[in-house]
Amino acid sequence: MATFDISGIVQALHEARHHWRRIQSRSNEPGNREFPSRNALSAIIENLKGVLFPMRLGPPDLRQESEDFHVAHTLDDALHALLQQVKRELAYNATLVAGEPVDVDQQALTAVRSFAAALPAIRTLLDSDVLAAYQGDPAARSVDEVLLCYPGVLAMIHYRLAHQLYELGLPLLARIVAELAHSATGIDIHPGARIGAGFFIDHGTGVVIGETAVIGERVRVYQAVTLGAKRFPADADGNLQKGQPRHPVVEDDVVIYAGATILGRITLGKGAVIGGNVWLTHDVPPGGRVAQAESREGALANGIATA
Repeated sequence: MATFDISGIVQALHEARHHWRRIQSRSNEPGNREFPSRNALSAIIENLKGVLFPMRLGPPDLRQESEDFHVAHTLDDALHALLQQVKRELAYNATLVAGEPVDVDQQALTAVRSFAAALPAIRTLLDSDVLAAYQGDPAARSVDEVLLCYPGVLAMIHYRLAHQLYELGLPLLARIVAELAHSATGIDIHPGARIGAGFFIDHGTGVVIGETAVIGERVRVYQAVTLGAKRFPADADGNLQKGQPRHPVVEDDVVIYAGATILGRITLGKGAVIGGNVWLTHDVPPGGRVAQAESREGALANGIATA
């Protein structure tokens, strides 16, 4: 029978954990789990999907006559579970900031109530995203197919829920929710990004949207599009400055084709069209077209700006 040095490995792992906690100035005192649980949040989000779209993303045996009962029961469970995760993030945040003691329980309850109250508006925004996908893809046979199958829609469900958490001052929870979709779809949307109604990500794999990106209404992007930062400003000590606007502003009705890389705090004007595989670091006026052209002369003759 095979044997393993379990005791030695356990002891070595113990020492590695405690070394990490010492260099991170964290307590080694016995206590409960400090951080939110990724597994718990995954279950919460699955329940919330069934709350938002009960007859499509809820339980397979659900009937319309019991729809409201299911939504009420599932929502109550999800919100109570979310409350515990919010308390963990707020309690951890309180340890990082010196000052007056914080009433974590009351703050958490207020945040979860605000999150719950936003769910109808989130459903409306998601309806606009589903319609944009259906209307923008000739291969889509129904809105139900879009909701059930399209990775871009799944990513947007997670994003819209995560963004609400982000706005409520819960960035860790928000990031976990967003990363669950990233893992499943290959679409990376930071929950801090601001995205208007009717957003459609076609195909989706490899799309990256940064934290300070601002996207208007009825925008369409294809796979492998990046809305990223051109540079990362640092302070006098060389530390990255966080939270600075560094990602693009995309106005209404813009289309960005596959593989385009849009970097920096630039503006793509309303109705602009960005061609595939373009590398872009400058503003584009409303209605402008940017493409990789076979020749600069041919592009200029056709009114196309080369990137």
